[in-house]
Amino acid sequence: MPAQHLDSSNFQSTLDNAKTPVLVDFFAEWCGPCQMAAPIIDKLANDYKDKIIIAKLNVDEARDVAGQFNVMSIPTVIIFKKDDDGKMQEHDRKIGFPGESGYQKMIEEALA
Repeated sequence: MPAQHLDSSNFQSTLDNAKTPVLVDFFAEWCGPCQMAAPIIDKLANDYKDKIIIAKLNVDEARDVAGQFNVMSIPTVIIFKKDDDGKMQEHDRKIGFPGESGYQKMIEEALA
C-alpha cells in the first residue's frame, strides 16, 4: 500500500479527519534524497497501515502548504498528532533523510 498523496485541496481535511497520527513526507520529484526516501515511505505506509496515516506532499505542487509549515529544505517529514483538545498539531519534524530506522523511531514515538 503506497503512501497517500496529499495536495493543497485535501491536506487540511486529511489532518482534520484523521483518527491516528499523520506523517507527511514533503518532497519534490527532482530531489535525490527524496527519491531515496520514497520506497521507504511506501514500505512504512504498508507496515503501519492501521496505526498511522503516511502521506506525501509534492512541495512544487503545494507551495502554499509547504510555506504554511515553513518547509525550507526537503525531504522534510512532519508528524501531526492530536493534542488534548483534539486539535491536530505538529508533533515531530525531521529534515533530511534519516533512513528507515530514523523514520521508524519518529513513528514509534508518535504512537507511544
